[in-house]
Amino acid sequence: MLEYLFGNKNVEKILVYLLLHEKTYATELSKIFRTPLDPMQKTLRKLENGGLLVSFKEGKTRVFQWNPRYPFLDEIQALAAKSYRYFPPQIQEHYQPHKRKRPRKTGKRL
Repeated sequence: MLEYLFGNKNVEKILVYLLLHEKTYATELSKIFRTPLDPMQKTLRKLENGGLLVSFKEGKTRVFQWNPRYPFLDEIQALAAKSYRYFPPQIQEHYQPHKRKRPRKTGKRL
């Protein structure tokens, strides 16, 4: 839906996913949406360079989240939320947290 507005289908996926999960990283996005890693990384860097996202390192992983100082943050989040509401249910499932398929082994450290 927002793909035509932003000129990139990955931007919409990233914005909606961040709206629901607050932070993410490129490999997670590429696995969830079954897309190549490189375009996701480039789009995340582009959004960071534009000031919409900020990133930090968690171990070896670069994690992205909303930049709270971005002047149009509320408007972008409202646009992403409205876009998400119009997705068909099968597409909305991609954005939901994945549940474990089996319980954690007894005694296994978190």
